[in-house]
Amino acid sequence: MQSERKRLIYPSVIGLVIVSFLVYFLISNFSLKEAKAGGDVQNKVDTTATVAPFIPSELEFAGEPVPLDIYWVYEGLDRELIISTYQHSVTMLSLKRSTRFFPTIEKILAEEKIPNDFKYLCVAESNLQNVVSPAKATGYWQFMESTGRKYGLEINDEIDERYDLEKSTRAACRFLKDLKQKFGSWSLCAAAYNMGENGLERNLTNQTCNNYWDLLLNAETARYVYRILSYKLIFEKPYQYNFHLKNDDFYYPVPCKEITISEPIQDLYQFATEHGITYRELKEHNPWLRSSTLLKVKTKSYQVKIPKKSKSKRGELLKINKVE
Repeated sequence: MQSERKRLIYPSVIGLVIVSFLVYFLISNFSLKEAKAGGDVQNKVDTTATVAPFIPSELEFAGEPVPLDIYWVYEGLDRELIISTYQHSVTMLSLKRSTRFFPTIEKILAEEKIPNDFKYLCVAESNLQNVVSPAKATGYWQFMESTGRKYGLEINDEIDERYDLEKSTRAACRFLKDLKQKFGSWSLCAAAYNMGENGLERNLTNQTCNNYWDLLLNAETARYVYRILSYKLIFEKPYQYNFHLKNDDFYYPVPCKEITISEPIQDLYQFATEHGITYRELKEHNPWLRSSTLLKVKTKSYQVKIPKKSKSKRGELLKINKVE
């Protein structure tokens, strides 16, 4: 009986050894192939991991150094960078929109001699959307009605130029120039844009301080410039913060022509039809038109954008914008 058992056990042991060897061989071979194809397997980045966002040793805002060696400055930036990095949907959508809106914003900033970094202020304000805040700040640059009018924007029941990207960007530049002249530094200029110049001036006087980084401010403004900086870092190197987009993932401008309106329009629905576009397209490209009429055309004319092709296909936009 014992010899019978031995005859049964020995083949089983030998088979187990052979199977174990084969499994080891296959795993080793697979690991070797992985290492050759993608480098050291242990050094691969896990894109699902929650990691601390990268903060450079040196950073500037609008040409001015950010004192990251001060612990509260470092931690302030770290907080906003973590929020912007892991608030995935908001940041991803802003990245996608940037290719549609940044070309216009960058051009105007350059013409007005405002540092290019201020395009990220627009991202911090509205995420490149025509939105209205609970306080009724409106448009891409979030102008209050009184400030918008002060800097030349027309605002009434038919027209609200806070929704016009070009005109509101020009107005923002005029506002920023005034703030720069008053406060001297671009970081203080950005803070004043958020909290108002009177409030910032009062804080500077009370705290006998002359820079943004040392001020104790309300929670929103205390985080504001850091939020702008977080967008700057992410938008300049999105892959470094685990935002991976191909060229055809972005949103691109729709080619339009401009027509001059110097006579009242009684019916914008009919106007859209007459120009071969939908009412939706008319409003999408001219969001400053706030009603279905344009009757206030008396002493001035208006430029209305009309898509060169109605209902443009996405593939056509990629081709026009030379996206490969």
